[in-house]
Amino acid sequence: MNKVQSMASVQQNRQIRYGITEPISLGGPTELDVIKTKALENYLQDAGLYESNEEALRREEVLGRLDEIVKTWIKKISRDKGLSDETVEQANAKIFTFGSYRLKVHGPGADIDTLCVGPRYATRGNGFFGELHRMLSELPEVTELHSVPDAYVPLMGFKLNGVSIDLLYAKLPLWIIPEDLDLSDDSILQNADEQTVRSLNGCRVTDKIFRLVPNIQSFRTTLRCIRFWAKKRGVYSNVSGFLGGINWALLVARICQLYPNASPNMLVSRFFRVYTQWRWPNPILLCSIDEEGSSSLGLQVWDPRRNPKDLLHKMPIITPAYPCMNSSYNVSASTLRIMTGEFQRGKDICVAMEGNEADQWDTLFEPFGFFESYKNYLQINISASNVEDLKKWRGWVESRFRQLTLVIERHTCDMLQCHPHPHGFQDDSRPLQCSLFMGLQRKQGVTAVGGEPFDIRRTIEEFKQTVYGYTLWSPRMEINVSHVMRRSIPSFVFPGGVRPLRNSKGTWDSKRSSEQRVSSTGSSSSTITSCESKGGKKRKLGGDETFTDQLRNSKRVAVSVHVENGEDGSPNSSVESICSAPMKELCTKVEYDPINKDVGESHPVEKIATPQASLSQESEEVEDNFGFRNQVVKQIPSKDAFSKGAVEVEELEDVPTQQPVVKHKASVQLQKPIIKLNFTSLSTINAKNLRAY
Repeated sequence: MNKVQSMASVQQNRQIRYGITEPISLGGPTELDVIKTKALENYLQDAGLYESNEEALRREEVLGRLDEIVKTWIKKISRDKGLSDETVEQANAKIFTFGSYRLKVHGPGADIDTLCVGPRYATRGNGFFGELHRMLSELPEVTELHSVPDAYVPLMGFKLNGVSIDLLYAKLPLWIIPEDLDLSDDSILQNADEQTVRSLNGCRVTDKIFRLVPNIQSFRTTLRCIRFWAKKRGVYSNVSGFLGGINWALLVARICQLYPNASPNMLVSRFFRVYTQWRWPNPILLCSIDEEGSSSLGLQVWDPRRNPKDLLHKMPIITPAYPCMNSSYNVSASTLRIMTGEFQRGKDICVAMEGNEADQWDTLFEPFGFFESYKNYLQINISASNVEDLKKWRGWVESRFRQLTLVIERHTCDMLQCHPHPHGFQDDSRPLQCSLFMGLQRKQGVTAVGGEPFDIRRTIEEFKQTVYGYTLWSPRMEINVSHVMRRSIPSFVFPGGVRPLRNSKGTWDSKRSSEQRVSSTGSSSSTITSCESKGGKKRKLGGDETFTDQLRNSKRVAVSVHVENGEDGSPNSSVESICSAPMKELCTKVEYDPINKDVGESHPVEKIATPQASLSQESEEVEDNFGFRNQVVKQIPSKDAFSKGAVEVEELEDVPTQQPVVKHKASVQLQKPIIKLNFTSLSTINAKNLRAY
């Protein structure tokens, strides 16, 4: 994009509002921002995040071949159904893409999320998982074919000419599927079953994101960067209770709405600033929630006023396409705590980089030292009799892994915090076994009462009962849960099978750990008492290294800026209303009434006359104005919930993302948990008897 096009885009974005609020800043990139963005793109390129032209062409050819296969399949289905020759001739099925490939943020070797849309007579059971599965199994170019018909979103997975494909199916109530079918039209959901609605959701959400971000190219570069960061820091995994691809895309899209003219390097920095200050469970919304759909379909949408389960969501990130759902319902208290700590770390690094001409992106993308960060771990060994059974068994256990986090949190009243590793590990010497790991630590600021250890044996048994309830379970499918110390972590989890030295003093995380150890001097060092570990010896375990906020003690001053936001030059309201007003109104003040159009808010715009914006001033504004109260959402935006009107906003204090270490006795005695961390005394549970139990 040349300079003229860039300026035209900035002017256009000044006139269009994206999202449910006014933007925080309309400032465009400076010359330095352009240079830093180019440096970021080069860094991502050198990191191998972009596929080659040859691979991109091969993916297009594979998608073309897949489209041919499903068209052949649907004609066979129509003939087998005895339909008329005319219907057979017009029979059609169509392939759509979604996810990272559709967003164009995928990397080399990534799979392609695809959706097959078929007519009313092609059923999911006999048609898709039956005939199409059979056809694919007979093709020589198809390998590793497997079906998951009982999944929340049923799918088939396979490789076509070496390219990994995840294929979903949507059966529409149409006799003929047109080639120009528009999936964004709500009417296609009419009379659709739940599985079809879920399958269509991926494509509909992806397309809606494109329409809700001001600059698609800046969005893509920023999202590619954040995805890379999340994977490096171990917070990219929906199944483990963190966030997946669509969640990160929605978070980045919201930042693009708040800074519509910013360059990617600035969007990355603002991403961490905003979400460090965000007060969950206030939801992330790209647009107002459509409660009925354009066709009054009446499908259930995310609404904590009407759905009690929605009140329990820790980190709601709402999909923009009808029916609007919470895409991050897997997040637990522990994983939310971990992610907010990572947001804080990212913010601190970006603040440090803003003062330097040379950006140190290596620091931001430094891999998280999971096996150096805790002293206590759970090791879950998964084994089966053959490779095929292990693949199915491992997938099932991994899908239940986050449940272990939830039951531990519940049984210990959130006093024992869990950090699940997002991926499993394979021991090359044991090809029919793999392992999952979870870090454990006592909640910060909570001291052990009377030296009482955590006893989670019952919790482990409950988890095993859940896992052994697998419908495809066979007697050789087993899991074994054990408590291991940091120094006893098996070597196969480390790259090359070599245990690394402890964190170098020069790394960002090690410096923060050192500061934490200094700041926690004088507090109780006993966090968890283990009755037994591998070796049978009793030990008391010290506190774990955790993040500290380098800027926690710095005074943040609220800045009230009045800007001219109209042709008449009338000043808009303070910038401090931009972040707290929308959700605060919905949470505490406004009685939602879609008919009352007087209910609304007035949001400020930081209208920048020149591209250069004051970074220090803006950072103070953002930090103060994202001080949402951490409270249950009582109201959600709807189409008519926003209109012009003044909103009274109180100044909110900065709430730490982590509990400080308590250096004195609490004024109120905490209830003593009846728990122990003891695994070696557990007898191996017989799976067959457990199922009978």
